[in-house]
Amino acid sequence: MARIGIMGGTFDPIHNGHLMLGRQAYREYHLDQVWYMPSGQPPHKKGNHVTAAADRCAMVSLAVEKEPGLFLSEFETSREGTTYTAITLSLLREERPRDEFYFIIGADSLYEIEGWYHPERIMAMAGLLAAPREYGKAVRTLDEQIEHLRLTYNARIGRLHCGEVDISSHEVRQAVKEGRDVGDLVPPAVLCYIRGHHLYQEEPADE
Repeated sequence: MARIGIMGGTFDPIHNGHLMLGRQAYREYHLDQVWYMPSGQPPHKKGNHVTAAADRCAMVSLAVEKEPGLFLSEFETSREGTTYTAITLSLLREERPRDEFYFIIGADSLYEIEGWYHPERIMAMAGLLAAPREYGKAVRTLDEQIEHLRLTYNARIGRLHCGEVDISSHEVRQAVKEGRDVGDLVPPAVLCYIRGHHLYQEEPADE
């Protein structure tokens, strides 16, 4: 049995904050692997431009290449249509019934998860590892939200004890578009890929 952490997202592009969370989850919760899983067509980005999956996967692969325990997973980008977390987890559990999955998310997603597609299925199939992140719409403290989800869904939730992620992919795209240096926001190999493939020169998508 393997303990596998999953970080989902568009990764458009992957940045240093994503890597920080994966490393922390891997160490703190003694995971065997952390999979960075770029989404195919994410439901919340319908109508917005998302960089081609091949480019996003290439950047993730470069970012995790020398990171112990961190891997690229093309599980979602290899599927057609909209990719929902509940369906992804269901398919993964069918393929790997003996493995234990943990979904790594920011605190903002922990507040919003009840609005996701079948949140009860997500929380039944995977533990949640929540990282601190500012969320201005919160009506509960993070501890209160965790307790609410535990009582309502019998959710298994752990907190990641790391610094708050203050980088967004939108920030990276905007900076590249404006010709600003992003060397402190993304891994060097990702920066080389962005430059070499002339990514994010057009108007960036909304984050």
